[in-house]
Amino acid sequence: MSHIAFPTPDPSILARRDAIIAGLSTLLPKEALIVAEEERRAFETDALTAYRKLPLAVALPSSVEEIAAVLKFCRNAGVNAVPRGAGTSLSGGAIPQEDAIVIGLSKMNRILEINLADRYARVQAGVTNLAISDAVAADGFFYAPDPSSQLACTIGGNIGMNSGGAHCLKYGVTTNNLLGLKVVLLDGETIELGGPYFDSGGLDLMGLMTGSEGQLGIVAEAIVRLIPAAEGARPVLFGFDSAEEAGACVAAIIGAGIVPVAMEYMDKPAIQICEAFAHAGYPLDVEAMLIIEVEGSPQEIDAELAKIQAIAKAHGVKVVRESMSAMEAAQIWKGRKSAFGATGRVADYICMDGTVPTSRLPEALKRTGEIVASYGLRVANVFHAGDGNMHPLVLYNVNDPNEQAKAEAAGADILKMCVDLGGCLTGEHGVGVEKRDLMSHQFTPADLAQQMRVRAVFDPDWRLNPAKVFPLAGRIAA
Repeated sequence: MSHIAFPTPDPSILARRDAIIAGLSTLLPKEALIVAEEERRAFETDALTAYRKLPLAVALPSSVEEIAAVLKFCRNAGVNAVPRGAGTSLSGGAIPQEDAIVIGLSKMNRILEINLADRYARVQAGVTNLAISDAVAADGFFYAPDPSSQLACTIGGNIGMNSGGAHCLKYGVTTNNLLGLKVVLLDGETIELGGPYFDSGGLDLMGLMTGSEGQLGIVAEAIVRLIPAAEGARPVLFGFDSAEEAGACVAAIIGAGIVPVAMEYMDKPAIQICEAFAHAGYPLDVEAMLIIEVEGSPQEIDAELAKIQAIAKAHGVKVVRESMSAMEAAQIWKGRKSAFGATGRVADYICMDGTVPTSRLPEALKRTGEIVASYGLRVANVFHAGDGNMHPLVLYNVNDPNEQAKAEAAGADILKMCVDLGGCLTGEHGVGVEKRDLMSHQFTPADLAQQMRVRAVFDPDWRLNPAKVFPLAGRIAA
């Protein structure tokens, strides 16, 4: 995975840049087309900041019709298009190419409808994840997926990567909370999938679109589920003397049929980094920590926590600390939600994203430490323990090309290990460019060929986000 390759820019497209920009200028207002080099640099990368490509131009449509017009123009002109939400992708999903038009959806930021009787909201793709919950919180509802970047990340990007978050253990990831989509295809046609109801008939095209990483079409609007907020919730900190004990505790809780609303893991380096930033009251004398949150009535919470604490004691728990107020609960989650940003204060890092069966967590944690140490690097582990979605942060110096190569190689080995243990390459960050060349480790050539045939039905010339997900060699046209 070291030194990710990007396709060579098409010289014929670069030579036509002025004509392409002139054509786009007839479709969009002047302020919605970014052409100056210094302004395009804001779009040259996403959260995988080690890689940067300056796009040909940036289009910022503000309506479904403008998205359709830009996409149709790109198809007819033979120009690549890269959809972009807030640019929080950790897998390079929104990194452009020099011969591509970035289609940013930041102007598509309106909540179009809230229907509490039928428990749904209709939103444009550029609405932030957290804005949906904020809009309905006073009425006792929320939108369940809660990625750590939810303050900034947008629903369109969440759909592209099928994002999850800390509370996906109980409520599921993005695909489990979608009712309908309005999608613009490469030829400018707009289609509507699903609707404000459950289980629409026919083929599950909405499921196909969700997690397709902007390669089948651009999501313009979504209808999302709204869920009544629980009567109460309480997070508890559990500290352990070893990662193996914490991992075994997670597996035992899930094995007992208990489904907390969230179950998050931190190892000692992550605990120290997050505590220094958030001052959340994390125990500093343990090797591993779990944040386990349960919800319901006070009686339900007490009963559930009693079962969990009994399991934790059987696995050698050293520290048990319950939050006693809403403020304490908020501080506990602030530490976890700030983990990536807090780590960035002390080192550069690559955030990996792979999954393993919960029963294999102890082994996965042990092997992750061994892999990273073999490259002479450090790792901080923060992840969604309840569903085995690991997020090792491999620390390195971005100004040292040798260290960057080692970090990427260590990350590749971790992801391969996840697959070998019965898991998969990604839980919620997507494949992007980061995991593209590892797809053959999880899928057979026949598997990949079938996936590419489906993709090519929607985009036979590979114009939409073309450098992502699938290995550059061996692509299949419709």
